Amino acid sequence: MKGLIQRVSQASVTVDNRLIAEIPRGLLLLLGVERGDSAAVADQLCRKILTYRVFPDEQGRMNRSLLDIEGHLLVVPQFTLAADTTSGTRPGFSRAAAPAEACDLFRYFVEQARRQGLGESRVQAGEFGADMKVALLNDGPVTFMLEAGGAP
Repeated sequence: MKGLIQRVSQASVTVDNRLIAEIPRGLLLLLGVERGDSAAVADQLCRKILTYRVFPDEQGRMNRSLLDIEGHLLVVPQFTLAADTTSGTRPGFSRAAAPAEACDLFRYFVEQARRQGLGESRVQAGEFGADMKVALLNDGPVTFMLEAGGAP
């Protein structure tokens, strides 16, 4: 399972010209689910993302986590993160989880983020399988790729 996090001042998701999710300061997470991922892998990545220190402390050092600052999280399903780009000029998606499995793990991840300290109101989500328009104001910019588990 892969998560591309971006520290944001604000972020939102629109589907069919309808705003479905938005957050103020926090993290935008693009979440890729790979074959072989499980609830345990989702739990591991969720803990890592919630506690990853990417927000500045009083000295300006990245020393505070999303939980520390009581920030918000916007989780967007992003199957292209599971792409195999090692050869050729077209990505392959054999590493991506099947859509039904990926959707279940995406929903599970969102629920775990809510349960692990952020609460219902501070976690928003994109729509699995939809053509989403994602807008963000990247703060920094600060962007990290985090991984848990591993595809077979």
